[in-house]
Amino acid sequence: MFKGMGGLGDMTKMMKAAQEMQAKMEELNRQMETTVVIGESGAGLVTARATAKGELTGLEIDPSIFVPSEKEVAEDLILAAIKDAQQKAQEKYQAEMQRLTGDMGLPADFKLPF
Repeated sequence: MFKGMGGLGDMTKMMKAAQEMQAKMEELNRQMETTVVIGESGAGLVTARATAKGELTGLEIDPSIFVPSEKEVAEDLILAAIKDAQQKAQEKYQAEMQRLTGDMGLPADFKLPF
């Protein structure tokens, strides 16, 4: 009677799949909030810890970089460590998103709406 509209069973399957995807996304986001990445610069003189969501949670600085005449070097090392941590966080998050979409049979470049 309503050819081409699909059956209600198909709609129910799609709704269930969308709910499962949303639940998996929420779980992934929770995991990324507790997954720690470490960025560093100056061969480890400065290390920055962040969640895989990109929130900076810690900074360790070797006191040897605190030379008044080298203030700009210290600032650059600190900034570089933070940027490294943020980059690693982004890479980790993207890798986990690709794994999730792959597990669900979606293309690797699929953009999720939630």
